[in-house]
Order: sequence, then C-alpha cells, then structure tokens
Amino acid sequence: MELALQIVLIISSVLLVLLILLHRGRGGGLSSLFGGGVQSSLSGSSVVEKNLDRLTLFVGSIWVIAIIGTGLLVRVGV
Repeated sequence: MELALQIVLIISSVLLVLLILLHRGRGGGLSSLFGGGVQSSLSGSSVVEKNLDRLTLFVGSIWVIAIIGTGLLVRVGV
C-alpha cells in the first residue's frame, strides 16, 4: 500500500509540475520581465485554459490525497 501511494505521489508530482508550466502567465511577474508579457491573438482559446485548469485541480487533489495517505501511513508505522 505504501509503495502504491509513493508511486502515485511521484507520478502526480511530475504531472502537476508539467501542467503548471503549461499555464499562461497572467500577471506582470517574471514572465513579463523576459518578454512573456506580449499578448498574441493566437495564444489559445478559453476552452483550452478551462480544461487545463480542471485537469490541474484534479491532479492537485490526487497529489494532496497521496500526501495525506503517505503521511498517515508513516505516522502509524505500517
């Protein structure tokens, strides 16, 4: 059980990093500092962004569940 949770945690961690990197920068942070603030009309549709948001939230919730499960197993000492 612990091995399965660790595998799920590793896979969800990698997926979460990739999904977050796929998001478009919205603010005036570091992305605009290096030229990422230039808006183009071909940057993508809002449907794609909404689906990416949903997928990111889903993978993030799986990640949180795996973290809590791993923590509980370590605390109990199974």
